[in-house]
Amino acid sequence: MMMIIAEFFVVILKVLWSFVTAGARWVVQPKEKSVAGQVCVITGAGSGLGRLFAKEFARRRAVLVLWDINSQSNEETAEMVREIYRETETPAATDGPVGGVEEVPAFKPQVYTYVCDVGKRESVYSTAEKVRREVGEVDILINNAGVVSGHHLLECPDELIERTMVVNCHAHFWTTKAFLPKMLELNHGHIVTVASSLGLFSTAGVEDYCASKFGAIGFHESLSHEIKASEKDGINMTLVCPYLVNTGMFKGCRIRKEIEPFLPPLSPEFCVKQAMRAILTDQPMVCTPRIIYMVNFMKSILPFEAIVCMYRFLGADKCMYPFLAQRKEAMNNNEAKNGI
Repeated sequence: MMMIIAEFFVVILKVLWSFVTAGARWVVQPKEKSVAGQVCVITGAGSGLGRLFAKEFARRRAVLVLWDINSQSNEETAEMVREIYRETETPAATDGPVGGVEEVPAFKPQVYTYVCDVGKRESVYSTAEKVRREVGEVDILINNAGVVSGHHLLECPDELIERTMVVNCHAHFWTTKAFLPKMLELNHGHIVTVASSLGLFSTAGVEDYCASKFGAIGFHESLSHEIKASEKDGINMTLVCPYLVNTGMFKGCRIRKEIEPFLPPLSPEFCVKQAMRAILTDQPMVCTPRIIYMVNFMKSILPFEAIVCMYRFLGADKCMYPFLAQRKEAMNNNEAKNGI
């Protein structure tokens, strides 16, 4: 009994110390780790946040492996990465030894592109095998690919619901199963889950999207505990939960106009810079903006009716309705053009 009591007090001390260290990170920024020469796989790299992640890792001289279902947009991202490599390239070494010491040629990172539909596990596994064979073992995995159906639940075809769940959630299982075994063997790696604030708290009209992001976060948290339980301290996990990002994915989404100046959509560049800081300092989770932490906490302690009142005050209860209406109108216009 005394052992349990003693251990309980040790746990309390560790919990208090974790608060101290977490608070210290807000005051003194931890040093960012180097990812130069490390192999980084980014899913959904052809546009949006995936493209920006690729550019940020390129500036840090990582070897980029870009996955996207769209070959053309993926190659466009790759060309941007090559241009960054050229801009950040160190000056060429002089011919011959300098001062009797032979200079080692500077490392030149490369970028590789693969067409992969992460919604199909066979495509994920076969592409992962190509990466291992042609590039090498993966150090960093950025699970970024995502889709949104843009329909109210009762108007959404079952196929689109399944597609949303598969791409936004199930694909994380498959990419992780493909690359985690070697990370565990080497006790080295980093897995990043790009989720959403809509995986922490929900709103009306995007049931499939919210469910997929809740699932992705649940998967990430469970995997984090499994890695901790296996005592593989060389493998890190980072969960990225941004508020609405101005990538066009949710074009038309609006909260109450009086509130919007205080909580505007995030610029993609700001979102990725915050995420990169978290990744490079091995931060377990980053919510952008920081008010998302408070909203998530309040959701956990307030009665549901209180949350509904707050949603209505902020205009968050129907914030997706303009977006859904625009998507429906665009679909109707396309059907009319095609003579359907």
